[in-house]
Amino acid sequence: QVQLVESGGGLVQPGGSLRLSCAASGSIFSINNMGWYRQAPGKQRELVAAIPNGGNTNYADSVKGRFTISRNNAKNTVYLQMDNLKPEDTAVYYCKAEVRRRSYSPPYDYWGQGTQVTVSS
Repeated sequence: QVQLVESGGGLVQPGGSLRLSCAASGSIFSINNMGWYRQAPGKQRELVAAIPNGGNTNYADSVKGRFTISRNNAKNTVYLQMDNLKPEDTAVYYCKAEVRRRSYSPPYDYWGQGTQVTVSS
C-alpha cells in the first residue's frame, strides 16, 4: 500500500503565504510525476502545479509567479509554497504521486486526502 499525507493548510489573509507538504510512504520503488490539484466548491478539480522526477515544472496560469512546487526525493515529499494568496485560491488542495511499487510495475496514481486552504480577511 501507498499513503500520501498532506499538511500545511489553513486560514490566511489575502496577500499571505502558506506552505503545503505531502509525504508519500509505504511500498514505493520510485515516484515519477508529483503534483498538486485543487477543487473549489461547485468546480471541477484542476491542476495547480506538477513536477516530474527531473525536468521542468508546470503551473496553472492562475498561479504562475505566486506558487512554487518542489520535491525532496530522499523523503518522497512534494511541497507547494504559496505566496500572495488571493480569495480565489480558496479550495481543497490534493497532492498526487505517480508511483511504481516494484521495478516491473506500471505506474499508478495515488492521491492524498486533501487539505483545506481558505483565503479570507
